[in-house]
Amino acid sequence: MMRDAPSEQSRAPAAVERLRRRPDFLRASASGVHHHAPAFKIQMAEREDREGPPRIGFTVTKKVAGAVGRNRIRRRLKEAMRVAGAPIAEPGRDYVFVARPRALTAPFQDILTQIADGLTRLNRRGGSGRRNQKDRASAP
Repeated sequence: MMRDAPSEQSRAPAAVERLRRRPDFLRASASGVHHHAPAFKIQMAEREDREGPPRIGFTVTKKVAGAVGRNRIRRRLKEAMRVAGAPIAEPGRDYVFVARPRALTAPFQDILTQIADGLTRLNRRGGSGRRNQKDRASAP
């Protein structure tokens, strides 16, 4: 028996998109806000098209691990982002995860918690650039 193909209306749109172009990574690094976690750093920048889906990028350098370790870290972060971060990521923003060596050995539940906490804090601060000294003094 043949099933009907799902209609266009019943398909859920992709929650997040991949960040692929180098200028987008550089913009998040230079003009965005940052959050440091034990396993990674998250950089966030707002885009001009505030209605578009959030975009996610991953950076794992050779300093962190060899090729096998870098790929494993990237897979772990992608899955954690899919599970914990996609519902929190806000439209019109680019998020870049810069991995640290701890991302390879940390329990997966810790990575999930760090992603949820980091995205929540970044979204609360907004993408208006780096915090000034006054904001740093009042931050928890």
